[in-house]
Amino acid sequence: MLPSWRETASQEAQDDLDGLVNATLPFVQQMLERHGEFFPFAAAVTADSTVEMLGADPGADDRPASTDVLDQLVGGLRDRAGSFRATALVADVRAGESDAVRVELEHRDGHAICVLLPYGKQRLRRGIDYGTCVPPQARIASGAAGDRSRLLPAACGSSMVAADPH
Repeated sequence: MLPSWRETASQEAQDDLDGLVNATLPFVQQMLERHGEFFPFAAAVTADSTVEMLGADPGADDRPASTDVLDQLVGGLRDRAGSFRATALVADVRAGESDAVRVELEHRDGHAICVLLPYGKQRLRRGIDYGTCVPPQARIASGAAGDRSRLLPAACGSSMVAADPH
């Protein structure tokens, strides 16, 4: 059995990654409750421990493809990687038969974690039912080059695809 990432992570890394999850998931839940969808976004912990929420605008299209938004977010995070201790990429994905929120977390110490939060829209009344958060590879700090398909939402698992919010 593999050791938990917490067994090898510094306290700073644990605090930074926990802080990103605690900043991003409530925002996603708010967006899903109010609008039933959300566009991919990023968050980062700066050197002074500030959490920044980041978005991308890949063009004039009001409803850009999620993969285009993610591509631009990854590029922007890579460009500023030296100023971040930790990053998170957040997207709406399909995980098997369920919708899910995917949070890809990376720390400059080398830890990379993908967390999935399954959810479903209630049929007869407004609201969202959430499943249990599931922790299931580095994209920002590693500066992976070459095949850009590795940067698409399927990076956390071959059965997941980006769910465009339109």
